[in-house]
Amino acid sequence: MSAAREPTPPQAVLIGAELERFACELAGAPHYWSEYVREDCAERIYEAIWEDEYVNAWVVCWSTDNDTGFHDHDLSAGGIAVISGSVREERLALARAPLTRTFSAGQSFYLGVSAIHRVTHAGQGPATTIHAYSPPLTRQGVYRTAADGALERDALPFTEELRAASTDLLSGASSHPASAKRRGRSGATTLT
Repeated sequence: MSAAREPTPPQAVLIGAELERFACELAGAPHYWSEYVREDCAERIYEAIWEDEYVNAWVVCWSTDNDTGFHDHDLSAGGIAVISGSVREERLALARAPLTRTFSAGQSFYLGVSAIHRVTHAGQGPATTIHAYSPPLTRQGVYRTAADGALERDALPFTEELRAASTDLLSGASSHPASAKRRGRSGATTLT
């Protein structure tokens, strides 16, 4: 991650390395996010830290058992930078286990528009990440297994909470939903 570098405001939609670099620039500018970090919560906390016509971004605070469940970002690509702690990303794969990667402080990754993934807390202590989306995130797709075993997608506005499904998409095993709260710049709390 870039150290103490002010983020360069985007002049167009960002993709690939540009979007990942922008997330890292935000991570390296704590005056955007440090006041929102909560390391003592049992729930995942989202705080909006950047919004313009090309990118929106959040700081996300993770604790034990936080899990987004499998989801996509509709028409938006994503860049994620880990500030502290560790998170695990799993890409949905059929007929095999998910593709799993763990990222720790100082690491980052990119999600293309077509990615279906989940993010979970990893490690012992809390984690903090920056998530940047371009074009700005307005809708997400969440995945579940229907009673007949078919994979189904529901569209959610970005303001609705992402939670792990009540049954694991791949094994059918029960899981426990994690909760998340999003506090916008106005201070109002909504679920995300």
